[in-house]
Order: sequence, then C-alpha cells, then structure tokens
Amino acid sequence: MNLLIVDDEPVIRKGLVRMAEQYHSSLASIYTANNGVHALEVVQEYKPEIIFTDIRMPKMDGLELCRHIHEQYDHIQTVVISGYGDFAYAQQCLTYGVKHYLLKPVTKPDVHAILDKLLNKPVKGYIPISRYVEWMDQADQCIWSLDQEKLRKLVQQWKEDCFSTGMNALQCSELLKDCISMLERRLQARDSSFPRISSEYMGARTREEAFDFFERQLERIMDELSLKRNGRFKDPLEEAKAYIELHLSEEISLEEVAEKAGFTPNYFSSLFKKMTNETFVQYRIKRRMEKAQQLLAVPHFRIVDVAAEVGYEDYPHFTKMFKKVTGQSPSEYRAKLGIK
Repeated sequence: MNLLIVDDEPVIRKGLVRMAEQYHSSLASIYTANNGVHALEVVQEYKPEIIFTDIRMPKMDGLELCRHIHEQYDHIQTVVISGYGDFAYAQQCLTYGVKHYLLKPVTKPDVHAILDKLLNKPVKGYIPISRYVEWMDQADQCIWSLDQEKLRKLVQQWKEDCFSTGMNALQCSELLKDCISMLERRLQARDSSFPRISSEYMGARTREEAFDFFERQLERIMDELSLKRNGRFKDPLEEAKAYIELHLSEEISLEEVAEKAGFTPNYFSSLFKKMTNETFVQYRIKRRMEKAQQLLAVPHFRIVDVAAEVGYEDYPHFTKMFKKVTGQSPSEYRAKLGIK
C-alpha cells in the first residue's frame, strides 16, 4: 500500500511521514508533495492508494486536489487533514468522495487509527465532518429560537459522539472552541449587530472539563441573544405567521418566510408542521380564506376584488378554493349573510 502526504508546511509534512513510518503494518512507500499540483504529478508517476492532504495550500488547495482525484482516480482513498474551522471546505470535499477527516493537531494514534480504518479495522479519534455539520445546524436553530432544553439534549448527544471516538482532551478543546466560533459567525450572519463573545483557549485537562467550558460558553451566547432581544422572547413561529399575514396577497415562498424567521427551510417546514398541524401551504390557504370571508362580509367589495386581495388573480381558482375550504361558493357565502 503506497501513501502520499500533501502539505505545504515542511515540518508538518515530515511529522506525518514519521508517524506513518511507525505504523505497525509497514507501508510499501511513502511519498510527499507540497501542494495539489505537485501531488497530481506524484499520483500520475507513483500511483498511491491513499492520500493524506491538508486543505489550505498554495497553487492548488486540498479541495481542488480532492476534486481531481475523485474525477480521475476514484479508486484512491483520500483523507483530509485540517481544523474544524475549515469545515465549510471539508464539507465540499464530501461531494468528491472524501469519507475521512482528521482534526489537527494530528497525533501518531490518529494516523495509525485512520490507516486501520482504511484497512477495514476499527478507528477512533475523529468525528465525520457530515456529523459536525448536522450538529451545527441543529444547535444554531436551538440557540436562535432560545430553546434551552433542546440545546441541552443536543450538547449531551454531541458529548457522547465525541467521547465514543476516543477523542483526547486537546482535540475536544480545539473542536469545541471551533464550534463556539462557528456558532457566533452564524448568529452574526443572521444579525450583524450580534455581540462577539470572547473566546479564551480551552486548555482543559480532561474531556469533561472541555465540555463544561463549552456549555458555559453556550449559556453566555443564549444570555447575550436574550438580552439583545431586551429580555422579550420573540417566538420565531409567531414572527413567521405575522409575515405570512402581511403578505397574503403575494406568492411568498416557504424559503422566504423561513429566512425571515431565521430558520433553514427544512427545519422551518418541519417545525411549522409540528406546531400547527398544518403545512406552510395549508396554513397560508386557510388564512387567505379566512381573510376572504372577512372581506366578503363588506357589501361594497366585489368578489373579484376580494380574490385579488388574498392573492388570487385567477378568479375561477379562487372560487374553487373558497368552496373547497368553506363548503360554499363566495356568492353562496354572501347570500347566507344577506348580501346580494
């Protein structure tokens, strides 16, 4: 089995080589490259079966290298080595067949464990980047909606996930520090005036200490968000309903409403259905028909104008929808009210 190590830092590159050389099942050959362009030349000449690559490099970075490997040498197994702060890049690597991701600082057990994994043996010490992204999405939504109970459960699950990998205290600290930074950036992207939380180095002696610090940081973020809202919790779902109400005559999309409420479309759709027992579309139709009934009770409003007021330029479609929801046509509804 031939291994190629790609990193633009000579010290790191040499360190990875030494770690790989000490692997209990000796590798046939270990090659090195200082950037993606050089790596492709080595691949073409020596045909390694495994590649360890950093993300950030000159000339051609790790992401671009992964793309070329995936398109031209899909039999090669690629391992991305980087910090969780670069998770956005690493997430893109998933589309290029990358299944393994090691967290800096990389140790000899990390390198040996991932080589075991590639040889179909159990591996410890790393969290799949896809799991990291999934957790970050969920935590972001919980914080934005000030759902402390759900966030507490998420943190507990994250703790179990990290501990199950055999991650050491230093790796836990680095991972959790990056989690805090990423959550802050996400909140600032939602609201540019969101205050920055000072992030001190988490030099925890144990994994438990690292998570204790992490939970305290999350509490501070929740407190800052609550204070920014002047202590008054704004229910994102109610904000979404209010936005729908203001735009009943327009063809707004679920994605647009989700963004206004500060949610991802998928999460918003699921939350909306869970809390209202209706889909976004069903709720909007219901509110349109309720408003139509109110307007139809005003004698001088023409039915065609009522239809336009609640977002239906197609009058026959409005009539059909109104009857489907209320059981009677607009004219029948008015007749029942004594309006001709």
